[in-house]
Amino acid sequence: MDPAAMLRSPCSIVSPGSLLTAPLLPVRLAVQPRRRVPGFIAPSGRPSVARRAAAGDKFEAETPIEKSFPPFPTVMDINQIRDILPHRFPFLLVDRVIDYKPGEYAVAIKNVTINDNFFPGHFPERPIMPGVLMVEAMAQVGGIVMLQPEVGGSRENFFFAGIDKVRFRKPVIAGDTLIMRMTLIKLQKRFGIAKMEGKAYVGADLVCEGEFLMATGSE
Repeated sequence: MDPAAMLRSPCSIVSPGSLLTAPLLPVRLAVQPRRRVPGFIAPSGRPSVARRAAAGDKFEAETPIEKSFPPFPTVMDINQIRDILPHRFPFLLVDRVIDYKPGEYAVAIKNVTINDNFFPGHFPERPIMPGVLMVEAMAQVGGIVMLQPEVGGSRENFFFAGIDKVRFRKPVIAGDTLIMRMTLIKLQKRFGIAKMEGKAYVGADLVCEGEFLMATGSE
């Protein structure tokens, strides 16, 4: 192209001499990094936790932890338990029956608290529920099954006749809730003797298990 014509062009911003003599330089495009959009921050400064409602696109706040767990059901309260079991303080180790099928099984709880009378000595520096008392608590749940009319119990008393294959899996400490299931495996009504399988849990963790031999009778 004629340099004079380039000078007449309205787009020309350089002189003909500099255009012909200036070296060609590579052109680099500056690419700006994409900025991330920050997540929604609650007024308290912590990320807001929400979940999508099942019925639509609305969001609802997460349930607080203190409201997340339903209470244990009550099939037998402490007064009904006292009507069945002969045990009294400090040796009544069943607080509530939460499931019961006549002639088959019972599930009950023992709330383990620092105020239990065995903790000052077992142990002062590390409060652990004694294993023998876990076994005793489980036997009392078995007694609730044994002393019911559906099993042919005397409703007067029951006795430990034997125990086998007992295993302690994890320690039970103050603040735990011991959940005990006693299942009737074999019953000899003529002699009032029953064999039971016992399992105790804290949450989903198995803490104790064993086989129990129990007998009903009167003093």
